[in-house]
Formats: sequence, C-alpha cells, structure tokens
Amino acid sequence: MMTAKVWVLKKHFQGFPKTSDFDLKKIELPNLKDGGKCELLLESVFLSVDPYMRPYSQRDMKEGDVMIGTQVARIVESKNSAFKVGAFVVGRSGWRTHFISDGKDLQLLPSSWPESLPRSLALGTVGMPGLTAYFGLLDICKMKPGETVLVNAAAGAVGSVVGQLAKIGGCKVVGSAGSDDKVAYLKKIGFDEAFNYKTVTSLDEALRKASPDGYDCFFDNVGGEFASVAINQMKKYGRIAVCGAISQYNDSVPQKGPYIQIPLIFKELRVEGFLVTRWSNRWEEGVKALLKWVVEGKVKYHEQVTEGFENMPAAFIGMLKGENLGKAIVKV
Repeated sequence: MMTAKVWVLKKHFQGFPKTSDFDLKKIELPNLKDGGKCELLLESVFLSVDPYMRPYSQRDMKEGDVMIGTQVARIVESKNSAFKVGAFVVGRSGWRTHFISDGKDLQLLPSSWPESLPRSLALGTVGMPGLTAYFGLLDICKMKPGETVLVNAAAGAVGSVVGQLAKIGGCKVVGSAGSDDKVAYLKKIGFDEAFNYKTVTSLDEALRKASPDGYDCFFDNVGGEFASVAINQMKKYGRIAVCGAISQYNDSVPQKGPYIQIPLIFKELRVEGFLVTRWSNRWEEGVKALLKWVVEGKVKYHEQVTEGFENMPAAFIGMLKGENLGKAIVKV
C-alpha cells in the first residue's frame, strides 16, 4: 500500500485565494490490479500551477475535490506493457504526490527529450503553455512576417513563448509586464519593445510609443482595462487571440465596460477566444516544434521553481499575484 498526499479544495475561493481554502490530506492507494486494467503507479516529480485553475475550480470542482492540475510523473510500478518503470509522463491527475492510472490519460515525454533539458519544461515551454502560444499565434492570430504583435503578461509562461515565436516568424514584438525585472527579461529574450504597465503614466501612450503605427495581432492573456485600451490601437483587419483574463479571475464583483463594439466595427477586427485543447489532435506537432526551437536556442525559458509539495497553495497564490518570471513549477 502506498500513502499519497493530496491537496483538496476545502472552500471555494471568494475573491483572491487564501491558503486556508486548501487542505492537505493523506490517501491510501490500493495495490495495482492484475488483469484487464493494466494499471500503473506514478510518483509526481514536478507539478504545475497555472492561471486557468482559478476559474476552472469555480466551474468544475466541488468543495472536497482534489485540486486540478498537471504533473510530470515517474512510473514506479507498471502492469502495462506500454509504460516502463522509470519512464516519465505528463498526467492530469491534480495536486497529488502519487496516483494510479490505466495509462489512457498519460503522455510519455518524447523519446528525443535531451538529458540536458529539465523535464519540468513539459509543463511549460514544451507543454500546455507553450502549445497555447504556438496554436494561438499560428492558427488564431495567423501572424505574417513584418507584422507587429502585442502580448500582455508577456513574462509569464504563455506570453514569453508568444513573443519568441513571433520573432521566429519575422514580426516586431511588443510586450507588457508588471515589473522592471520582467521588462529587462523580455528585452533579454528578444522583444523589440517592452514596458512596465504598473509604472507608465498612461497605458494608451505607452502602447502608441512602442508602436506608433498600431498592432496587427494582439495576444491577450489579461482582459479587462488593458484589452479595452489596446483594442483602440489595432490596425484595420487586426486579429486578437483571447487566451486569458487574469485581471478578472479574482474579482468578487464583475468589472464593467468600457465597451469594444465600435472599434471592432470600424477597424473590422477579428476576435477569437480559444482553449488549447482544440488542437489535441496536433499536440505532437506542437511539442516537436517547440522542443526543436528550445534545443536550438531560438526559444529561451525561465522557471520559477518552488521546492516542496506542501508549498503548492503558496506557489499557486504567488503565481496569481504575478510573482513568477516564466513558468511557475513546484518540485516535489
């Protein structure tokens, strides 16, 4: 018998999440079954904390459920010939130190994964956030060489990849972030222009200064006031990929206007919200491309690693506050 630690949602979040909204519990896992189920026992090595967990927990979870999330896990026991002991997989089994699976919800790390790369990248630059950038930019924004791309929350797990992929695609890239250190990082990884939205006197002026001619593509991770201001600086026939709305996830009272219909009409803009799961049938394509660019040094990464499973809630809350540079990861 294996004892697993799990974090459960003790109380639905009211406004900003608190550590008291979570409860750490122990669960006894049964022995693996022989026969038809082909079960595996897995041990989590890295766990992800992501913005989507905040709205999804409200929509999909009941109080007492194990907190949702993804991990890189190592197989410690297997009765499934497709999964060898010692192999690493990406699973979506929530905030757990150990879990049992029949293999259907697991993805093996690519065999081409270099030993020199941290496996935690399968939760970030070469995982769901990187794929969100890849498909959102290529399939929704349909960027073209010579265009100007704007991305907010640009130093985060998704935004930092968006900017670098846009540069690979021959675009000018403007990024917005919430600290001077993050702005310096964006310049370091190749953004043409970057600014701290918390310290500029006028967001409108900062966007105009960064690209006086406006923007062809806008990859929106933030929503709220930023999106309302940016939409007025889109070029005619501009494309907007709406990936997230982190400025609104923790609001107790919904934000109101301004309203965007007039610039949408006059500029004939295309706005599309998306979830990366739409491209689940092309996951392998995206992972292969991202892994290649990382290995070649064309896409750089930064991870904010928190040590210890007991610190999952703190890492999650810190990520929502914007304390992370790049991808927020918890190492068990």
